[in-house]
Amino acid sequence: MLVVMGTGASRGEVAEAHRRLEQMAPGVTWIEGARQSVFAVAGDVAGSDLASVRSLRCVERIVQVQQPYQLTSRAFRPDDTVVSSGNCKIGGGNIAVIAGPCSVENEEQMVRTACLVKSYGAAMLRGGAYKPRTSPYSFQGLGEQGLKLLEKAREVTGLPFVTEVTSVDAFAAVEDSADVIQIGARNMQNFPLLQRAGKSAKPILLKRGLSATLEEFLLAAEYIMAGGNPSVILCERGIRTFETYTRSTLDLSVIPAIKELSHLPVIADPSHACGKWSLVEPLAKAAIAAGADGLMIEVHPDPDQALCDGPQSLKPERFGRLMSSVGKIIAAG
Repeated sequence: MLVVMGTGASRGEVAEAHRRLEQMAPGVTWIEGARQSVFAVAGDVAGSDLASVRSLRCVERIVQVQQPYQLTSRAFRPDDTVVSSGNCKIGGGNIAVIAGPCSVENEEQMVRTACLVKSYGAAMLRGGAYKPRTSPYSFQGLGEQGLKLLEKAREVTGLPFVTEVTSVDAFAAVEDSADVIQIGARNMQNFPLLQRAGKSAKPILLKRGLSATLEEFLLAAEYIMAGGNPSVILCERGIRTFETYTRSTLDLSVIPAIKELSHLPVIADPSHACGKWSLVEPLAKAAIAAGADGLMIEVHPDPDQALCDGPQSLKPERFGRLMSSVGKIIAAG
């Protein structure tokens, strides 16, 4: 159960609401958000005197939530959440494309790619400064130097950028630099990292883990929202199945399922899902047709020379064709 407090609630009123709720259930958590604050009440409160809480002037409403996730549930917020960064809006009918290289390599590559994806209609730039790799011998990213190059690309193009944070230790540096902070698939259940993201004022792009269920995905987002950060974008990037021809299997069904269960925006990353540039465009079109609020596409000016994920990266002109075909699906509604 969620007890949503009014925006003008005083400390004394909040304390009184807390006292009454604790008389009903042992598990009461106070969640103070930037815009609105709530009490999350765990356990069975059937038969409790909810009227005594509902009657308090400071209580805006009480929401009964059946699922284990509460703040991410559509029962908590019937309307779609819209996450904004600069001129880019995602959710609530706003569809945005995020594009750029898997990893930041040098200034020329980053600025050139940023200019090209903007010219084809991308609303946000992506690029990895910190790269969690399966092999310890693979390129791990440029770190803080990479963040500076992303800032340079933003300065030149005006595009906000999203980049991944891989540890709590690196969070402050990424937070100071990025417009949107990504938590990758491998860190979806890195709970200290999720809790740190909950304290941030920056939007968080949360990728689904390789073997995560939908409930686990939404509960990971719940960690962030429970920390006080309401700006979460969910990203389906493919899950691990028995298929080996593609890198992963893009779970298109999860897009409309999230729309039913949650108010949070959901985008798709077909590049990581398939691992093959030739499959990115058809999967991108399918994701938009399934109701995705946006796409994350890897683009590199010379994929054969890319330090990371070249086989799944689109050349800029192919990205332009993707934008044209996706645009037709968006226009068709």
